[in-house]
Amino acid sequence: MLANAHKLNHREQFIITYYRWQCFHLQILAQATLSDSMREGNDFLQSEMSPIVNDARGLFMDAVEAANSGHLGMPMGCAEIGAALFGKLLRFDPENPTWINRDRFILSAGHGSIFLYVWLHLAGYDISLEDIKNFRKSGSITHGHPEFNKNLGIECTTGPLGQGVANAVGIVLSCKKQAAKFNTAKHKIFDNFIVCLCGDGCLQEGITAEACSLAGHWKLDRLILIFDSNNVTLDAALQKSQSEDIVKKFEAYGFEVEQTDGNNLNDFMATFNRVKFSRSRCPKLIIAKTTIGFGIDEIAGTNQAHGTAGIKFIDGAKRKMGISPTKFSVSEATKRFFSERKLECKKEHAAWLDMFNIWQKENPDLAEAFLKNDPTSTINILDSLEKSSKDKISTRIAAGEVLQTVAKYSESIVTGSADLFASAGNYISGGSDFSSENLQGRNIYFGIREHAMAAIMNGVAYDGIFRPSCSTFLVFSDYMRAAIRMAALAKLGQIFIFTHDSIAVGEDGPTHQPIETLTTLRCIPNLDVVRPADYEETVGAWKLAMANVNRPTALVLSRQELPNLGQIAVSLRRNGVQKGAYVAYAEKGKLERIVLASGSELHLAMQAAPLFEGTRVVSIPCMETFERQSNEYKRAILPQNCTKRIAIEAGIRVPWYKYVGLNGVAIGVDAFGYSGKPADLMNSFGITLENLKNVIHSLP
Repeated sequence: MLANAHKLNHREQFIITYYRWQCFHLQILAQATLSDSMREGNDFLQSEMSPIVNDARGLFMDAVEAANSGHLGMPMGCAEIGAALFGKLLRFDPENPTWINRDRFILSAGHGSIFLYVWLHLAGYDISLEDIKNFRKSGSITHGHPEFNKNLGIECTTGPLGQGVANAVGIVLSCKKQAAKFNTAKHKIFDNFIVCLCGDGCLQEGITAEACSLAGHWKLDRLILIFDSNNVTLDAALQKSQSEDIVKKFEAYGFEVEQTDGNNLNDFMATFNRVKFSRSRCPKLIIAKTTIGFGIDEIAGTNQAHGTAGIKFIDGAKRKMGISPTKFSVSEATKRFFSERKLECKKEHAAWLDMFNIWQKENPDLAEAFLKNDPTSTINILDSLEKSSKDKISTRIAAGEVLQTVAKYSESIVTGSADLFASAGNYISGGSDFSSENLQGRNIYFGIREHAMAAIMNGVAYDGIFRPSCSTFLVFSDYMRAAIRMAALAKLGQIFIFTHDSIAVGEDGPTHQPIETLTTLRCIPNLDVVRPADYEETVGAWKLAMANVNRPTALVLSRQELPNLGQIAVSLRRNGVQKGAYVAYAEKGKLERIVLASGSELHLAMQAAPLFEGTRVVSIPCMETFERQSNEYKRAILPQNCTKRIAIEAGIRVPWYKYVGLNGVAIGVDAFGYSGKPADLMNSFGITLENLKNVIHSLP
């Protein structure tokens, strides 16, 4: 992954000294009051960068015009911010885009994606001018909203407003944990910043309030949130829907707040450097006042600038701003500037890498822990776990017990909960609690903030160092749905732990009884929803989750105790989950009928099947995994010539008709429950052994 360590020599000592001096020098510049001579230097900087800003605005306009689709407003209004960040302020290396200590730029206002693509192109990332020309076109890598691709410099999949802000908080959390674990007094090898650009819409979404409250509470001082404050939303001027004081709001969260002119490159750079090198332990908010649609006078400053209304005024806008009328034009001066900038970035990365190699040599134990970080290393360990000796155990408790083994052998695993550690059982024993004073803690208390929890843990997954998991009750997954969907879309290996999986929560009543929830999760592409039946299937569920590095996994677990299905071989239960479905009970004699079940209903099927000759029981803990198996395997489990099929699950019946067909029967719950004893609820909806036997008997 990285070059081998070597001996400390004079060159390396010089590199480290220079690297630290450079940072100190920038700090002094940032904190100093601008003298007349410095202002003259800034005037030169404004002059130097103006052609770059113009070229970027030209590309924004040309790309949106060519696509006849997209959002001009934010990119035009934030052009100076982009020039400052990618031309001067951010630390990155386009030739090594996954450099672990790079600064991260997240565009939370993902509708302005052309802003990101153009600056990545100019900075030298693998986004070509042809890609800019193909903006929003079928098959293009320049999608309508940014989609996660580290090799292109796209750090997160963003679009739903506010998600990027919460992702940024998660990435900062991960980077801070990493620095706390691997930095030494001598070598600060991890010291990057996470910069997130958001708009009014992002701040209006509730997820941003949740995430920023936590960022302030945790003192995530490596977060710089840039608020593109243009006082416009898509429908109307901001005053139609908002009158709050953003400064006071974020100061209450615990942020250090600065305001600047976002359309003045000098002012923005001075403000950015001031907050970057601030001595405070607070996250930072820069309120950058901008004009949406800057330069297109006919729509600038209005909600019409948000979309494509400015296209018809592009030619005139270019003339007024002195931008080349040639489509997709980039001046030689801009190319030369970023060519030199790219060399500077490369040198800075090389200096860091030399320092890393020295750290690696002087700290072999830390280096080994860093380099061998393998989140899937526990899978074989789980196979060696002893079988459960308990007659009954809830799968939430079983999952918590298995997690302890996972955490012991995979130091990368971290976990969190939305105020339900005690109920969900996913607290890592001995892992300590994450806080501003204990950044290495593996247990993260999110409070009652389900949406932010899911999106922040997505950020941890985006960073790729730690393996995130988090928990709440299944019914509250609805608060997390947007973030779960984004995890699936971005192919993140996050593990969602959902407990209290059915009407068997009983007395809590219908507000806490998930009815449709399990099915709606199963509708999300690329999400594995696993509902294990006992301890051994739960071991298998954790194996599947740890192996799923490119897709999220939802573990759906029972509150109530379930019997240990000892009549099924341990290896069959554990390995069967890896296939999504398996034959839990083989028919005696000729196959006549099949009973399908998941989770807490499997034991009912196992009790009923022996009473009816020719009955097979199929456990389907994960439909999505089963669907990925070969046709041969699926037909072996569910032979096509056996059409007498019954499914039983304490949830909506709809998904089971795919397996039971028109001639089959699905026993489930298609109505809201009520407050009462769990057994009474199960009886009311026919989730009982007696009803299952009656249905089997009544099949023609």
